[in-house]
Amino acid sequence: MAEKNGLKGKKIGFALTGSHCTLNRVLAVYKELAREKEAEVYPILSPSVLHTDTRFGSADHWRKELETVCGNTVISSIRDAEPIGPERLLDAVIIAPASGNTIAKLVNGVVDTAVLMAAKAHLRNGGPLIIAVSTNDGLGISAKNIGLLLNMKNVFFVPFGQDDPLKKPNSLVAKMEMIVETTEKALIGQQIQPILIEY
Repeated sequence: MAEKNGLKGKKIGFALTGSHCTLNRVLAVYKELAREKEAEVYPILSPSVLHTDTRFGSADHWRKELETVCGNTVISSIRDAEPIGPERLLDAVIIAPASGNTIAKLVNGVVDTAVLMAAKAHLRNGGPLIIAVSTNDGLGISAKNIGLLLNMKNVFFVPFGQDDPLKKPNSLVAKMEMIVETTEKALIGQQIQPILIEY
């Protein structure tokens, strides 16, 4: 019996923030969602991803890649993200990678980027927000914020763990390969388990 595709036709907002070292892994998930799972994916970029060239790729490269894969124009302003709430545009919003900065602002109600506006607008409708953490201080200063998000209604986490416990003991990174499975569970109100994994 063929496995049911719970994401076919779903409208997914997929937001990227400034953990640039994980962008290539996240692009593979974009392709899986848009091509294999047949979801309609809307890229949402933080200013860091939208404007910053790094050794992992230029800002222009990432924007063009995402738009090519999804077939949708990048959402990059608060104004363009705001209708997600009142118009109920999306079935789910994914933030991957979710930097420590974005997590801190989300917990404290700060809305100063398209990513945060999309998250706030979607949560106001009671829709699932999927977080794929990627931060060097996840077991440091960001630990409190991650803990608060873990207790928020309609917020779901992609399983995460310490990616380099000897050299970077506070660093936490989600297993990006599990974003799709996490999203499928979140859409039926379930948190994938276990959340904490050995990386």
